[in-house]
Amino acid sequence: MIAATPTPSRSSTPATLATYDRAYAVAVQKRRETGRPQFVLRTGDALQPFRVSATGPKRDQSLMTLIA
Repeated sequence: MIAATPTPSRSSTPATLATYDRAYAVAVQKRRETGRPQFVLRTGDALQPFRVSATGPKRDQSLMTLIA
């Protein structure tokens, strides 16, 4: 019989970094640096629930905020 090995617990760091507030702060910073509008997008991915982009949402993403 094979003994089950415990799965390592996930670190709380990615969960802390992947928040809407962090994505919003990055979008504001990128807007200041580039002068281009930035979009905060919801991805539906558990590991990266939000991302910042200079282009609008793709088919599987939702627009959360536009930093114009």
